[in-house]
Amino acid sequence: MIQPVLSVRLAAACAWLFASTGVLAQTPVQRPLPPPVSTGDTARPLPPSQLADFGAYVDSARKTFDVPGIAVAIVKDGHVVMEQGWGLRELGKSDKVDAHTLFAIASNTKAFTAAAMQQLAEQGKLDMDDRVIEHLPWFRMSDAYVTHEMRIRDLLAHRSGLSLGAGDLLYWPPTSYTTKDVVERLAKVPIKNSFRAGYAYDNILFAVATLVIEQASGQSYADYVREHIFKPVGMDESLIDKTYLKPGMDVATGHAKADFKDLKPVPPMAWLNDPGAGGIYSSVHDMAKWMNVQLAGGELPTTGADGKPRRLFSEKSQHQMWSMLTPIQINKPPVPELAPLTPDFFGYGESWFLSDYQGKKLVWHTGGWPGMVTRVTLVPELKLGVVVLTNAESGAAFNAVTYRVLDAYLNPGKKTDWVAVYDKAVKHAQAKADDSMAKHQAARDKNSRPSLPLAGYAGTYRDPWYGDVVVSREGGKLRMRFSHTPQLVGTMTPWQHDTFTVRWDDRTLNADAFVTFALDQDGHVREARMEPISPLTDFSFDFQDLRLAPVLKEHDGSSD
Repeated sequence: MIQPVLSVRLAAACAWLFASTGVLAQTPVQRPLPPPVSTGDTARPLPPSQLADFGAYVDSARKTFDVPGIAVAIVKDGHVVMEQGWGLRELGKSDKVDAHTLFAIASNTKAFTAAAMQQLAEQGKLDMDDRVIEHLPWFRMSDAYVTHEMRIRDLLAHRSGLSLGAGDLLYWPPTSYTTKDVVERLAKVPIKNSFRAGYAYDNILFAVATLVIEQASGQSYADYVREHIFKPVGMDESLIDKTYLKPGMDVATGHAKADFKDLKPVPPMAWLNDPGAGGIYSSVHDMAKWMNVQLAGGELPTTGADGKPRRLFSEKSQHQMWSMLTPIQINKPPVPELAPLTPDFFGYGESWFLSDYQGKKLVWHTGGWPGMVTRVTLVPELKLGVVVLTNAESGAAFNAVTYRVLDAYLNPGKKTDWVAVYDKAVKHAQAKADDSMAKHQAARDKNSRPSLPLAGYAGTYRDPWYGDVVVSREGGKLRMRFSHTPQLVGTMTPWQHDTFTVRWDDRTLNADAFVTFALDQDGHVREARMEPISPLTDFSFDFQDLRLAPVLKEHDGSSD
């Protein structure tokens, strides 16, 4: 992947490796593909013969990568070739995944945000090259030049100078901050790279895009997307966030590996403070409609009162969304078997990744959420699209399924077992993570002790952009709490010298961290810094960007 971590939430990685590990315990149920069906007067085309065993192949991906349920839709030449589900909505329950099961599509939401922006540009309510401060005069980055020059198009292109995932802790895991709070706090998030000089995936600028859409349209982001995208496309099943999910609905439950080992259900999440980055729940039935509109250049399947085709957006707008703005470095694949996927070009447009495979341009994106990861892939030249929605954190599964479909159309003479290839890549990444922990253990001075009694580390610490983090003494141990993030509560244990580990109570986060305290000349804590322990931790836990300075120390008179 582009980043040297297995990031599956909130963001995307390249087509090589976006994965987590595991083996599904249950025996897969093999089901044949559905026969062609009549949709009005149009017959559903048959899938290529290379996909005759596709159901068994999807089930092998579920088993290998420990994914309870997968849904897939394939569109070709404006028709739905397939929309089907395999497996379970939730482990331990009997409800099956089908074409109408809702999944969190996470960062695949970003393409809807770009489409909304382009619609508003076509209406004259904004220009993609407008400065952001023309629409949000109070908007600030931590650099005055970047503040002044940030254009609306830049919000969608991951070229702002922010580091990978910078500021994600403002809304991930879910925080008490509003969207405006998140954007206001962006003014303190450090910029570590040159403006427009390179690619670094971010989510926080899509919170800015959310507010620009609301300012220009006069509607909430959710209302705008429902009225101007979902309704005309016919996406009747799709929702903006989990607050609309009701008991009894056909909804998948996400699953995550507690301590990177044991698959467990995780509760649905409402991402209300950055919906433009990843707030949509959808089904493959609805996403098939979305892909067909994209592949038709924005043309809708219905006509207006004048008998002419209606459009979601113009071909000019689509050209802008699918034009490369930010080149991305092409790295060597982690295992040689992935070499055939190495693209000749790779970059990012307006909320779409752009690359090539088998001589054809790909327009695609991935998405990750607590317990769910997804991928949408378009091959414009062939009017081909495939969407894979899953309810576990294994990008290896959606990549293996996606490339089996792409090969059936682009490389029919060869039938690669991408499940086996990605399984090898996952094991390679896990081995590297194990090596990383072994190095930490080897460097540890097990005989060292903290410089201060535990009470000396307790207190309230403040980061300029996140806010307060509290370290308290409870039952003879230190506990850490992120004031605006209910899920980030954990127990701190001495590691060596003035470094502790924090083990979060929620074991599905897989984001334990080192916490290192720096002392001043008088032996008082001057600063605390954090760093994820495992390279497998999602990059949206950007602990390394925190600069925690003490603002209030506990003085309870006790000693340890």
